[in-house]
Amino acid sequence: MLRAREAVAAERFTFHSSRMRMKKVVKEELEAMDRDSDRCALELSDARVDVLGYACLVAIMSMGRGYHRVSQERLARRTEENGAPAPVVTSAGALVDGLHAMGFKRISVVCPYMKPLTKMVVDYIESEGIEVKDYVALEIPDNLQVAAQDPAELMHIYKRLDLASIDGLVLSACVQMQSLPSIARVQEESGLPTVSAAVATTWQMLKKLGLPTQVPDCGELLSGKY
Repeated sequence: MLRAREAVAAERFTFHSSRMRMKKVVKEELEAMDRDSDRCALELSDARVDVLGYACLVAIMSMGRGYHRVSQERLARRTEENGAPAPVVTSAGALVDGLHAMGFKRISVVCPYMKPLTKMVVDYIESEGIEVKDYVALEIPDNLQVAAQDPAELMHIYKRLDLASIDGLVLSACVQMQSLPSIARVQEESGLPTVSAAVATTWQMLKKLGLPTQVPDCGELLSGKY
């Protein structure tokens, strides 16, 4: 998305990453993964980055309601302690904030997770004041298999959702599950503003950088209106 933005704007970006280990998308591994996030924040702040993105929605949401605020504050402190203060965006917090920015009150959601984790995600979103009318849980436990899903399949999967009387659609509530090639297509076909966890994360990172939130073909949230 940032590369796509470079085609229409002056800014250029460098990308730095540090990985928290996780193989199976289950609560125990997600908790261990989250404990590793402090190390990642320290490593990335060594590079004097301008903003950090915690790109796993379910690792945050599985830790309990409102946890994205706790995580963002703690990880920002790690960067400050390292002498390289930088704002921290979590995909969980970015999705919630993005939905509120668009004025959504009721949504439907696609998740790759097993049903218990999907229900945690639904509960988390609803605890933030947004009703989840319907959801699809694809029930894929293996992290690599989540990443291997063909984003074009979402053109069919989203039709399994109840789309009546909703404000918008979360096409992928998981940063790992690719959806970007289908975001604009689903939005056009369904007539519903369509977003993903990755789109929301990019949107909030651009906001933290003080840059316009416009990226072509990435759905309503990155239209530049919000």
